[in-house]
Amino acid sequence: MFATPATGQKSRASVPAGVRRGSITVPMDADALVQAIASSADRQAFARLFDHFAPRVKGLLMRGGTPPDLAEELAQETLMTVWRKAALFDPAKAGASTWIATIARNLRIDYARREKRSRLSQVFDILEDEEGPEQPDDVLSGSERDARVRVALKGLSKEQYRVVELAFLEGFSHQDVANKLSIPLGTVKSRLRLAMAHLRRHLEDLR
Repeated sequence: MFATPATGQKSRASVPAGVRRGSITVPMDADALVQAIASSADRQAFARLFDHFAPRVKGLLMRGGTPPDLAEELAQETLMTVWRKAALFDPAKAGASTWIATIARNLRIDYARREKRSRLSQVFDILEDEEGPEQPDDVLSGSERDARVRVALKGLSKEQYRVVELAFLEGFSHQDVANKLSIPLGTVKSRLRLAMAHLRRHLEDLR
């Protein structure tokens, strides 16, 4: 159940008639509610909008494969973005439901990008931990460093990349990787050693 941030009230995730699966079409004047928020910071309008859209945005995200907890978090962030950026809404370009769905989709994409950058940074952190004390990266920004890690990972063989992905990016133990790929534990360790050697060679100047 969602709590309306502007009012603190609990909302009920009922599904009224008129809501189509795969969309957040609504039988209400959502455009007017957004414009009321933009013109006068109308909290009641926001509460109505939140009650109606938050569960539907969550459902929309979950149908796209987003886990329930994350979908609820992103749905709340979506509606808070509506509150903050209501003045940017232009009904001549798209209806409020389409605008809100676009905000949700963009937040989901941003989250996926942050996750990918985080996982790439984990590979670099592992290399640093193996080879010595941490050093401040005062040469490249995080995004530039991640781009270098991404290029280095592409240089791995398919088999090496798979064990790196499972062991470091997804957090499986070496034995779990062996079980998952149906290969001996020694093969997993051998592929990881070769992969780490490759990454160290290609990322040495970043350390």
